[in-house]
Order: sequence, then structure tokens, then C-alpha cells
Amino acid sequence: MARDRNVQGVIDQLESRCEMGYKKYGVTTERNDLDLLQWLQHLQEELMDAAVYIERIKSEVNNESESSPRIPSRF
Repeated sequence: MARDRNVQGVIDQLESRCEMGYKKYGVTTERNDLDLLQWLQHLQEELMDAAVYIERIKSEVNNESESSPRIPSRF
């Protein structure tokens, strides 16, 4: 089976993030000191960050589209 470069890119990023997270926090996601609600809180905070990043990018795309050609529909 041919390797998908996009999948491999995600795998590489996950491995890097795992190492960085362990160096910063000294724990992995296999930790047992958080209950389900605490894990859900972490997830919610990460998703809120993602929503902010999306809004920021949308704003930039809208500003660019006012002054430059449209982004092709495939993007």
C-alpha cells in the first residue's frame, strides 16, 4: 500500500506534539488524575481555541478577497 504523505504529516505532528507535551507537562493522556468532566473541560477549551483560529482565518480570507482575486472554489 502506498503511504499517504498527508497522513504521515499528521502522524509526524502528533509525535512531535506528544514529545513537546510531555516535556512541558510531564504527563501523557494516559494519566489517571483527571475525571471525565475534567477531560471534557480540556476538550472544550481546545475546541474553543480552534473556533477562534477559524474565525481569525475567515476574517483574513474575507479581507483579502476584498482586495484580491477570489480563492479557487476547491479551497
